[in-house]
Amino acid sequence: MKTVLAFAMLTATLVTSGAWAAQPISIRANTAGDLAEDCGVGPREPAADAKINFCVGFAQGAIDVELHDAGEKKPFCIPRPGPTREATMREFANWVRTIPERRSMPAAEGLFKFMAERFPCK
Repeated sequence: MKTVLAFAMLTATLVTSGAWAAQPISIRANTAGDLAEDCGVGPREPAADAKINFCVGFAQGAIDVELHDAGEKKPFCIPRPGPTREATMREFANWVRTIPERRSMPAAEGLFKFMAERFPCK
């Protein structure tokens, strides 16, 4: 009986603690400013891992589509080996923050403009 009671208490504790961990968060990237906030999040801020993962995933998907659609005339050329995605997106966040007008650009448009400046094709 003590084992069953202990197991029930442990299960209740795990369920309760799991409920706290699964709180929904809202991550958006309508503008370059939104994306920069996600990409430039501090590691100790709430939901930092989720925001960084969203940032990198958004960037990778947008860049893949842009380069695919561009055909032979690429708008930017990422070197090989290149910097990490995380480092590049932190640079993007800083790029957006340096000129306030960039914050209102559509997210993908701002990202592509940054990439063209950062990684021009030679």
